[in-house]
Formats: sequence, structure tokens, C-alpha cells
Amino acid sequence: MQAVKDKLQDMNAMRKAKAAANEEEKAEQDLAKARMEVAREVRLMELHVARAGEKAEREVSKHATKNPNAGCSVDSTDKGAMAI
Repeated sequence: MQAVKDKLQDMNAMRKAKAAANEEEKAEQDLAKARMEVAREVRLMELHVARAGEKAEREVSKHATKNPNAGCSVDSTDKGAMAI
């Protein structure tokens, strides 16, 4: 009878250990998934910023041909600094 009780206790302990391991593995998978999503969003933001920069350069060059002083501004408060 004692052997049966010991066997049941061992089985319960193994079941709990397996459940804990599965829970830990699931948490690791969730963390990995979150990291992948963050990396994807960062790549999309970098792409968005690059495209916005290209559009800004096109607009500046488009207006620079019409008005040569469009991209530069000299202000007396800037002590002669040029903003481009």
C-alpha cells in the first residue's frame, strides 16, 4: 500500500514539474514573440523615417529650383548660422 502511495506522490510531483516547465516555456515563447514584434515595429519605423526624409528632400529640391533661398534661412539671432 505504501508503494502505491509513493508512486502516486511521484506521479503528482512529476505532473507539477511538467506543468511548471510548460508554463516557463510558454513565458519564454511569449517573450520571444514580443521581441520579434518590437523588432518588426522598429524596422517599420526606420523605413517610415527614411521615406519621410526622401519626400522632404524631394520637396526641398523642388522648391529650391523655383526659389534658390528656400532651404536656407539666416536670422540675426542665430549669429549667422544657417538652417538647412
